[in-house]
Amino acid sequence: MTDTHPGTETPSAAPDAPAARWAAASRGTLIERMGIDLTEVSAQRTTGTLPVDGNTQPAGLLHGGASAVLAETLASVAAQEHAGEGRQAVGIELNATHHRGVRDGVVQGVATAIHLGRTTASYEIVVTDDQGRRVCTARLTCMILG
Repeated sequence: MTDTHPGTETPSAAPDAPAARWAAASRGTLIERMGIDLTEVSAQRTTGTLPVDGNTQPAGLLHGGASAVLAETLASVAAQEHAGEGRQAVGIELNATHHRGVRDGVVQGVATAIHLGRTTASYEIVVTDDQGRRVCTARLTCMILG
């Protein structure tokens, strides 16, 4: 299960204050270790990037697990935004289909809400390469607690 929620940091005055708040809350986590950069954060749509360098398998391709980490991160953050203050979103199911390999550059992920309910939230996540080609399609369902 994924347990994702921001800390108690004060939101910044940046144009995308939720993204800045999440960046601060992500220090010392897998999000930071993978090099994920959250670029837009909302319950309906969350985007971010992941560098290929440092996230490859021995054959030199982006590791499928790295794509899954990006997908789950983006959708979990969006689900937490949906859940709101005093509630938590936890991932309960993730699936991913890998369409093509990537050897370098940065991949971008976009998590788009499919369902935003009282007890669950589901997202489709599309990961693309620098040329806009689809690398991975994933779906995450989160349970809303609290």
